[in-house]
Amino acid sequence: MDDISIGTLFAILFLLLVLSGFFSGSETSMMAINRYRLNSLVRKGNRSAKLVNRLLGKVDKLLGSILLGNTLLNVASAAVTNIIILRLFGQNDWAILVGTLAVTFALLVFSEIMPKIIAASYPERIALPASYVLTPLITLFHPVVSVATAIVKGFLWLLRIKIQTDQSKQKVTLEELRGLVLDAEHFLPRKHQKMLLNLVDLERITVNDVMVPRNQIEALDINADPKELRQQIITCHHTLLPVYADTPSNVIGILHLKRVPSLLIEAKMDLDQLRSILKEPYFIPSDTPLLKQLQQFQERHRRLGLVVDEYGELLGLVTLENILEEIVGEFTTQSPIQSGKFLRHEDGSFLLEGSSSLRELNRKLGLHLPLEGAKTLNGLILEHLEDIPETGTSLKIADYPIEIIQTQDRIVKVARIFPAQPKKQQ
Repeated sequence: MDDISIGTLFAILFLLLVLSGFFSGSETSMMAINRYRLNSLVRKGNRSAKLVNRLLGKVDKLLGSILLGNTLLNVASAAVTNIIILRLFGQNDWAILVGTLAVTFALLVFSEIMPKIIAASYPERIALPASYVLTPLITLFHPVVSVATAIVKGFLWLLRIKIQTDQSKQKVTLEELRGLVLDAEHFLPRKHQKMLLNLVDLERITVNDVMVPRNQIEALDINADPKELRQQIITCHHTLLPVYADTPSNVIGILHLKRVPSLLIEAKMDLDQLRSILKEPYFIPSDTPLLKQLQQFQERHRRLGLVVDEYGELLGLVTLENILEEIVGEFTTQSPIQSGKFLRHEDGSFLLEGSSSLRELNRKLGLHLPLEGAKTLNGLILEHLEDIPETGTSLKIADYPIEIIQTQDRIVKVARIFPAQPKKQQ
């Protein structure tokens, strides 16, 4: 070392600090790189992305090699600093102390904090080129790192701590996926983002949340007068109609109106022929998630299912259209039976039918009524009051003032909901 000039020693120290910064930045960039973007580059055949993906597949070896290289460089930096101090000041304790503090500060600022901040801000730009250097180093450091890793795994096993070294096997939860979609608001149109969020939420929504209630189902009574059946079929606004015998809960089949024209030609409708063209009803448990039901409709080539509870009682029906509207919003014209459920007043309040679906009200009117329990406005009011309200009763739910306008047969027939009142700042 005596033959090396002071200038060369300072150059070596500077180089060691730079190399240490490379290892620190590489570690941060490898951990911070966007895995989804990385997988996209891998699928496109990007060579450096493949190397990074391979390195992250064995993150224990990657971190072990980076830490080994960083530690060696930091020790070497301290040694070179010590030589420089001895050459300049001799065996001076204060000079050694000040030099040690100075190189520690330099390591902290230029080899740790600064490169890690840069790497965290631009992980892809750092990680991809760094992979070409780290790949051969991992092979070079393999013997030492393997021994160190084995010792670490032994201690972790004694502490009963499970580890997962292959980062590529980590699964994304629905909440994380929802967060990714929300974070993509700058890259996706608002409408597309909302559709993706609705699609993610299909797993937590059941058919019971979107079904048409039993009392709103338009159906045919096979035992009714043939003239009434003919008139009902002619004026029907649906393509598929449930057909029952005597009571609406006794559904015997589903009628597709495209098969009916031949029956309407005859002067008197042939009920036996009508029965023969009915399709077998398809029943669905009320707690079936919408995403699963969408798959069931696709596999069974069905567009309508009858929702039943655990006792087999008919609760309502759900169609493919109901599920699609949960994703893309309304896109078809509703029948007169289902339309006209709300009327807007000049003061911003809405006159609503008690049978209105809470999900439909939230979607159409931009409200934020709770969806955890009741499915309809009537159910929400009864659940809140725990009693049958009288006309003129007023209450507040989720900051929305609600006035009961009309009750009939122990249910809220019509209610008026006012805009939510802003919360007072304290």
